[in-house]
Amino acid sequence: MSQAKSAERVVRDIRRKTRRRFSAEEKIRIVLEGLRGEESIAALCRREGLNPNLYYRWSKEFLEAGKKRLLGDTTREATSTEVADVRKDVAALKQVVAELVLGPSVVVSAPPSRDTDSTVTASATGRRCASPAARRPSR
Repeated sequence: MSQAKSAERVVRDIRRKTRRRFSAEEKIRIVLEGLRGEESIAALCRREGLNPNLYYRWSKEFLEAGKKRLLGDTTREATSTEVADVRKDVAALKQVVAELVLGPSVVVSAPPSRDTDSTVTASATGRRCASPAARRPSR
């Protein structure tokens, strides 16, 4: 009895180590072949060496992802150029707001850095401040 259990364990370990990993492209190809309907799902799964349950899970995920994409529910990663452009726009808008609030003679432009604002103001006392609360003129 113990040899039968150890044999089953060996077979299970071999199956775990030899489990096939399908890339996203392979999954998409298989799901699209199934959606075309040229052959039955069972025949497709036999040819590809899949369990039909796995095919149906992939098909469901594929269709749900397409639905989300069409509804606009997915977020897209921004490229580094898009991030740089947005940062430039934000710096320009901060400059305009500072000029409107304090007046153009008080605002001094500083080179942009990642840690601080690109607009630094000089108050009447000559000190430099970077916080939004400190930019407001005192009354």
